Amino acid sequence: MTDVQARPETVCRHETTSGAVPTRRAVLTGAGALGATCLLAACGTDTRGSTGNNEPEYSNDPIPAGSSGPAGDASGKPESDGGGGGVVLAAKADVPEGGGVIKGKYVITQPESGTYKAFSKVCTHQGCDVSKVDAGVIICTCHNSEFSILDGSPQNGPANRALPEQKVKVDGDNIVAA
Repeated sequence: MTDVQARPETVCRHETTSGAVPTRRAVLTGAGALGATCLLAACGTDTRGSTGNNEPEYSNDPIPAGSSGPAGDASGKPESDGGGGGVVLAAKADVPEGGGVIKGKYVITQPESGTYKAFSKVCTHQGCDVSKVDAGVIICTCHNSEFSILDGSPQNGPANRALPEQKVKVDGDNIVAA
């Protein structure tokens, strides 16, 4: 009878030119991470909206049904209404003729002397906030959409829907939600 003995030099060894051999654990961990990434990407927000024109229906702060409308400053708190019943959106003195200001959730404009308008500051293209009012237009610098200070209608850029209007009135020295 012959004894068979394993010799140490016959132990399986992997030799590579790079010096690094991925272990099974590393391969499985990488595959798991890739799968988790794909799953998270699939859970993203659909930005196509329901209008059929691939434009989203955004609202950064939806208004509850039956409420009297949006109110307040940037903090969301209602400001004093000065006794006129509406929420103060801006002081008349703050809104230049032929221009406008961004206050809280709104862009308040004065297209002609004594005429004040207010629009949502959320761009109808992809939901960015508009960032400035210049040369008679409201500008969203995210994708360069421009809107009229008179009626919020799109004037230039990828947006093709008007900014939603908030009815306003003058109450003393203030512009208030109507």
